[in-house]
Amino acid sequence: MNENAPATPPRPLRLSTVILPHRRWHEGAREAWLRAEELGFHTAYTYDHLSWRVPFRDGPWFGAVPTLTAAATATERIRLGTLVTSPNFRHPVTLAKELISLDDISGGRITLGIGAGGTGFDASALTHSGQEPWTPRERADRFAEFVPLLDRLLTEDTVSYDGTFYSAGGDVGAQNIPGCVQRPRLPFAVAATGPRGLKLAARHGQAWVTTGDPKLYETGTPEESIQAIRGQVSKLAAACEAIGRDADEPDKILLTGFTPDRTRPLTSVDAFVDFAGRHRELGFTELVLHWPIPDTAFAADQKTFESIATEALAQLD
Repeated sequence: MNENAPATPPRPLRLSTVILPHRRWHEGAREAWLRAEELGFHTAYTYDHLSWRVPFRDGPWFGAVPTLTAAATATERIRLGTLVTSPNFRHPVTLAKELISLDDISGGRITLGIGAGGTGFDASALTHSGQEPWTPRERADRFAEFVPLLDRLLTEDTVSYDGTFYSAGGDVGAQNIPGCVQRPRLPFAVAATGPRGLKLAARHGQAWVTTGDPKLYETGTPEESIQAIRGQVSKLAAACEAIGRDADEPDKILLTGFTPDRTRPLTSVDAFVDFAGRHRELGFTELVLHWPIPDTAFAADQKTFESIATEALAQLD
């Protein structure tokens, strides 16, 4: 027996896309979401930021929830979601209400990608002058409280909670009737690489999200990236096993574009098939491709991108 062979055959792989909210709805954005559905992508996500990095920092940038609401009314089949929402500027009570509404409008097609957040504009936009953004530990502390509370708010009709960072309901309780269309709630895709975040993914996530190891982005090699991601997958498996959950149960999502390969997998169908095959062997069930944006880090030939969307999966069977 080959000791290097996976214990179980790889699960079917899905392709999804992430459409950045940088264009006006009637000036190209709507067409991108419709085209994503036509191309057969499993899910179309968007980023949930108040603004983002250069070159988007000083240009148009629209809200994730209104964008997804518009996409939900324009499309019929494709799943929709965030990659990712964070506590940086969200509160569980108001977020739950928006998600229940969005899940209803979409007919139960919403996935919530959720993470602890990072530094940058999101971390400082709501702070007082001179106030320092949360440290990584403070973000992790809030995330550890945010996710379980949001879970409750989306599954229980009435919730009363008084925690360290968040409260809900006061004396009467936060009401979230009728709840999600998807039962018991819409799925969580938890972005995490550290031990505390992976525990949250194991306990609350229907999926886990990674972008790879950011330390390898500039100077690492694709081989080093594969090894680092294999380590992340192993740590997720250990977190699942620690609570008695099957390690193969959560979907595993790779948001591409942040590994040392950068956009090379989008240069041809063959290049992508090679990239996808190596990551499917690690247990990934979904790869997310950035919708091409000229003159940015996500630049790619649109025709090649669409060929990958329609032809690549068949070559992996």
